[in-house]
Amino acid sequence: MLKVSNEQTFQKQISQSTLTVAIFKTTWCKDCHYIDPFMPAVEQAYEGRITFIELDRDEVPDLCEQLNILGIPSFIAFREGKELVRFVNKLRKTREEIEQFLDRAIEVSGALPS
Repeated sequence: MLKVSNEQTFQKQISQSTLTVAIFKTTWCKDCHYIDPFMPAVEQAYEGRITFIELDRDEVPDLCEQLNILGIPSFIAFREGKELVRFVNKLRKTREEIEQFLDRAIEVSGALPS
C-alpha cells in the first residue's frame, strides 16, 4: 500500500483513470490498528482492480478538513479526481464491511464511462 503524506501526491494518485481507494488512518487510532492484520490480504484480493493509498490524518489535516474526514479509519474511492463513494463513520470496520465497500466502489466505477 502506497503511503501518501502530502496533498500533491494525493491529487496525483486520485486523478488516475483507474480506481483508487484512499484510507485515512492515524497511529493512535485503535480501530485503525484493528484492520492492519487483514488489510494486506484484502489489498491482494483486489490487486489489479483497485490501487490503495494510505494517509495519516495527522499529516494532512487540511486535506481531511476539505474531505470532511471525521471518523477513522475512513475509506474513499476516487477515479479521475472525482469521489465515487465513501465508507466513513466512527465505528470499527470489519473485513466484510470493507470488502462490501470495495465491491460497491468497483461497481460504481464500472458504471462510469471510460
